[in-house]
Order: sequence, then structure tokens, then C-alpha cells
Amino acid sequence: MTAPRKLHIKSYGCQMNVYDAQRMVDTLAPEGFVETANADDADLVILNTCHIREKASEKVYSELGRLRTAKDEAARNGREMKIAVAGCVAQAEGSEIIRRAPVVDVVVGPQSYHHLPQLLAKAKTDGRAVETEFPVEDKFASLPDPKPAMIRARGISSFVTVQEGCDKFCTFCVVPYTRGMEVSRPVARIVDDVKRLADNGVREITLIGQNVNAFHGEGENGKPWSLGQLLHRLADIPGIVRLRYSTSHPRDVDEALIEAHRDIPAVMPFVHLPVQSGSDRILEAMNRKHTAADYARTVERFRKVREDIAFSSDFIVGFPGETEEDFSATLALVRQISYAGAYSFKYSPRPGTPAADMQETVTTTVMDERLARLQELIDSQQAAFNAAVIGKTVDVLFERAARNPGQIVGRTAYLQPAHVMASPDIIGQVLPVAVESLERYSLIGALAGADVSPVSSPKISQPANTSLSAMTTGA
Repeated sequence: MTAPRKLHIKSYGCQMNVYDAQRMVDTLAPEGFVETANADDADLVILNTCHIREKASEKVYSELGRLRTAKDEAARNGREMKIAVAGCVAQAEGSEIIRRAPVVDVVVGPQSYHHLPQLLAKAKTDGRAVETEFPVEDKFASLPDPKPAMIRARGISSFVTVQEGCDKFCTFCVVPYTRGMEVSRPVARIVDDVKRLADNGVREITLIGQNVNAFHGEGENGKPWSLGQLLHRLADIPGIVRLRYSTSHPRDVDEALIEAHRDIPAVMPFVHLPVQSGSDRILEAMNRKHTAADYARTVERFRKVREDIAFSSDFIVGFPGETEEDFSATLALVRQISYAGAYSFKYSPRPGTPAADMQETVTTTVMDERLARLQELIDSQQAAFNAAVIGKTVDVLFERAARNPGQIVGRTAYLQPAHVMASPDIIGQVLPVAVESLERYSLIGALAGADVSPVSSPKISQPANTSLSAMTTGA
């Protein structure tokens, strides 16, 4: 019997890359690959890259330098190690990767990773293989179904891609160039995916896409469905108790999505809705095609149907031409909305985007200072949001055993980690937790009605550093 080959995947960036990495594992499993956490022992290492932030490609080349040493060491020990670069950096800089990094055997864009077996075979015969074109066929239709054991090993929460690409062409963003134009999957295939996950113990689904609420996949009636319609259909699948989606664009929030939050208990009252800036002048320069007031009205539409709804967002500071007045408008918007958390970034020019050619640059010193001020405000809002839960009872979906013996950890509707002392039998259940204290970003409590003192619970070894999941960004 042939020994399994070891596969190590390192993913950077957004939740889409997390999903893609899992599907790469599924694609390579029939080829005899099994995952390993140690890159040095792997027969195949895949760097699944992100191109959203500055220096993303340099991080890849730095990692490739380290892997070159590991590959040389493997060769000295009579073992062959293959290295692949996948994802958005591969899509954007395929020829440059080939030129700069001879250690790389395969370069594959995010729309073509279902061809990994063929590309590895080509690299074996030809020395290298590159595929960064947008294929005609549907990638998802070509991917093998994940094995039941693999689904169960990944836990009770799962990402499902429903939409890829973006047609918005924000001036700072590379997504339309690396992921392509908006494409939505057929509802029937999404339903099949979710049923398979539910049958194998998944209880929470996060629908993902670069612009997920622009979803317009073919519905079961043969007509395009909205994201709201899709959520209604998925809520009917037995076993699914929580539904989320990310990342959204303010311009694509329609009434069907608002009504889904009103009418579907499984749809969580937590929305990641990037705005990027509070200045109308900067929003126009970003080609966002909405104003700060438009954004605030969208938030109020959600709040009108769900008083308990909360929001997270993305912000860019130091966009070309941003003045102190523009930045003050961003702070004002943050105070107006009051977020449960948010991601903030210094502007970084991405080659090939319109903003990269803008000349009114903001100095690094000013960007650093503004980022610190913005993040201080966001952190204070998140801390207040978390502290407001103390003394209340909240529903928690329990996910796994925590690091400390006897502790089980789950998440609230707002993705706050919550720790209790309990039996592992509660994993996969949504149960009420009486919250007694807050340790950094994690809630400490006890199952409501259980004769357990949460105060005596052991300290969390390494608490999560955010109450948000991996929801960085596209829209």
C-alpha cells in the first residue's frame, strides 16, 4: 500500500481563502494527500495568497525563501518537495513569481485550483506549471465532494462560497482583477452543499463571497434568486441552526435581505457592512457610489426590523487626498453607528488600481496617527458592547473543547467567544449561558440553570484577540 503524501497549506487573508484551502484539500485527497501542520515534512506545500494589502507579495517571497531551504534539505534526504503558489498573488503576479522564485513548481489562480492534480502532473514532466487564466467551466462543479470524515473534523461551523468576484471597481481594490467579475452559484448546488454539511454535524453556515449580497444565482424556479431568498431556503434544511453571510456591500442591501433578518430566526443579528470612510469626498474618490448618509440609512433599515442587530465594518485611513476634515468625518460616522467591532487599515496602493496613480499621498506618520485614533474609538465601542453582556443570559453555539480541562467554548450570535465548564456533550448545541465576567474579548459564564460557579472557572490560556471572525474584506 502506497504511503500517503503529506500536504501543508498556509492561507493568508480573507475567509474565502480559508474555504479555498479546504477545497484544495478535498481536491488533492483522491491523489493520496493528507494534511500536515508541519511544512518541513510536507511533500507538497501550497501558499494560498491574498493581494488585498501592501507587501502581500513580499511576504510570499519571504516565505518562499524559507521553503527553499526546506526543499533543499528534503532533497538531501532523498525526498521530493513540491511548492505551489495559489490565490490572488498568483493570479496577479504569476510571471513575476516564476521569474523571482525558481523554487516554485506550480502557480495557480483562485479560479483554477480544481486543476491542481493536472498541474502537479505537468510540473513533474515539464518542470513547472502555471495557470492564471479565468477558466470557462464552473470551478465548483468540478470540485469533489468533501469526505464525511473531513467535514466532521472541521467542526460544527462551515463556510460555503455562494458568489465570487466583484463588479464595483472600487479604486483601491484588486478583487475584480484577481477574482474576476461577479458570478453566483446555482441555488440547487448550494443547497446540496449545505445538506451534506448538515448531515455530517455542521450547525452553522457562513455564506461567503467578495460581494455576497450581490448574489443572483439561479433559483429552484429557474429565475435569479436574491441572497434573502437563498437564506429562506437554507433555513429549511434540518440541522442548520445559524446562518451568517459576509462580506456585504451597502449598495446591494435589498428588502429581501432586510426581511430575512426580520423573519428567519436562524439568520444571526450581526452584519459585516464595510463602509471604508465617513467622508463623502473620499467615498467618491474610492468609487463607492454611496454617501455616509446612504450608509447610515441602510444601517437604520436593519435596526428597524431587528432592535438587537449589531454591525462590524472595514475602514481605510490615509486614502490619497484624505484631509483631517475627511478623517474627522470617519470618526463621526463611527460614533453615529456604534460598532460591535471593526477592522481598520492604513491605505496601501495596489498595482494596477486607479488609486495607485493618485498623487495626493498621505504620509506614513499621519496614517499611523489616524489609525491609532480610529482603532482606539473602535476598541472602546467593542469593549462597551462586550461589557453590556455581563449579568445577562445569551445563547451560545458550542464548538469545541477549550484549552483548559473541563472548559467548552462556543460563540454568541455576535461571534463573541464564550467559555463554560461543561461536558463535551454540549458541542453542537445552542444553549443559554449566564455571563458573569469578561476576560479580554471572551465571555466567562455558566450554563443557565446549571449548578456551576463561573467565577471558579480557570483562566483562559490564550483568549481570542477579537470578537469577530475572519471577515476581512472585499466589499
